[in-house]
Amino acid sequence: MRIGIDARLLHYQRGGISQYILHLIEALAEVDPTDAFAIFQSRRDRVSHCRAQNFGRSSLWTPPHHRLEQWLLPLELAFADLDVLHSPDFIPPLREAPGKFLRRRFKSVITVHDLAFLRYPNLLTEESRQYYSQVAKAVASADGIIAVSDWTRRDLLELTDADDRKIRVIHNAADKRYRPLDPSEAGQAVERFCRERGLPADFILWVGTLEPRKNLDTLLRAMALLQEKEPGRYVLVAVGAKGWLFESALQLLDQLRLKDYVLFRGPASVDELLMLYNAASMFVFPSLYEGFGLPPLEAMACGAPVISSNAACLPEVLGDAAIFVDPLDVEGWARAIRRLSTDDAQRRDMARRGLERAASYEWNRTAEQTLSLYRRVAGQ
Repeated sequence: MRIGIDARLLHYQRGGISQYILHLIEALAEVDPTDAFAIFQSRRDRVSHCRAQNFGRSSLWTPPHHRLEQWLLPLELAFADLDVLHSPDFIPPLREAPGKFLRRRFKSVITVHDLAFLRYPNLLTEESRQYYSQVAKAVASADGIIAVSDWTRRDLLELTDADDRKIRVIHNAADKRYRPLDPSEAGQAVERFCRERGLPADFILWVGTLEPRKNLDTLLRAMALLQEKEPGRYVLVAVGAKGWLFESALQLLDQLRLKDYVLFRGPASVDELLMLYNAASMFVFPSLYEGFGLPPLEAMACGAPVISSNAACLPEVLGDAAIFVDPLDVEGWARAIRRLSTDDAQRRDMARRGLERAASYEWNRTAEQTLSLYRRVAGQ
């Protein structure tokens, strides 16, 4: 079988979908040494993302998230020798190119990570709304649909005309590099890392993209309540790139006078996140909506106790290994943080549960289930 994977997004951003693409390619290379894979990358991307012998690279001119993407991509791939093309960013080539003079000759699999753009359209820019509104065409055009959680599957059935027979729920997993550091190296390494980056020895960690859906406003208000009761006791370290409409969070930070207690550190590499997850006293994740929610699972894989929103898929993914709080309950977040920070036994119990939960997800299992779907839609 000849399988294509659309990896153009890797050149443009380092966010969750890009990480999904990288981990899936790596895992497919481990579990499938026989099928032929074509990795379709941006023509500007000079990095080879897989060196396995059965993986080749092809370049495409059409950029991802372009308004004409669904029309131009079919033309570029018109003569691609494929059985299946996987579109991890959910926009596949249409079955028929403009004018219906060129039909797609291969089967299509897409991954739908979440439908936040349909649940919360007011939290997106106009440009983003227009791009993601193509999901209806994408779902209709695809031969197979991967939903990364059962929550996302239910959203697909409720909010689109998706055919349930096409959908397969296949979970993500944390990067296997995330782990608790060996006790013999952890102390000095973590201390040095925090000192070099100007971080306190005791801090709360949040990781995500700065955008309204991540609900950082609730967390900032909870931090303000904590500062009122115990000034200087709590410090939040926020790690991640600036997304759309991020300015309101920064304005709220000024209004609440939290600049000394909320430290924004921008995007971080896997190695940096490994140290941050191991150094943090706890991880907090107040998101309004997630299709899967990798950051809390990554934190669990490193042994950090997790407080999470109880919204969308998060209870499904995190199970009994997190403390759950309503995403809009400011006082509830302040109470949960205060309680966990003073209860050593609970922190140890949550860390143990988190390690077990994170270990139940594996990228190789994800790859095997994805291969099974490829074969099903290809009729093999």
